[in-house]
Amino acid sequence: MRTWAVFLARVILGLIFGMAGWYKVFVLTPPGHAAQYFTGPYADSWIPMWLLYAAGVTVPFIELVGGWLLVAGWRIRDAMIALGIVLILVTYGHLLANHLFDFTGHVIPRLALLAFVSMVPRAVDRLSIDAWLAGRASPRNDGARPPDR
Repeated sequence: MRTWAVFLARVILGLIFGMAGWYKVFVLTPPGHAAQYFTGPYADSWIPMWLLYAAGVTVPFIELVGGWLLVAGWRIRDAMIALGIVLILVTYGHLLANHLFDFTGHVIPRLALLAFVSMVPRAVDRLSIDAWLAGRASPRNDGARPPDR
């Protein structure tokens, strides 16, 4: 059951980020995302406009690629780190705009899934490309699971 639990959590988290990234890249467009969520709302903040724009056009691609990497189960650690950084950025942005922002609907569910998937030993997540590649890379005759990474 642990294998299925981590699989479901990883795929759901990947879908949340992957679909958000898809919308931001292909519908809203990265410049549109930057204008609507970064350069517009935070123009009067301490953050330089070039940095707001750079973050605004980069985040959609990180969400798109990181989310779909999680769905596939490939390069899970790299995707989790990148998406964790996005969560930190989003958290700071919300707090900069509203010091009492309610995180229960947006940040906390993503953080909970990210923390759970991050803390589960890699050997438990056997339904992933990473596990398949680890199994192919290490010759095992004893039936042992792939090592925890």
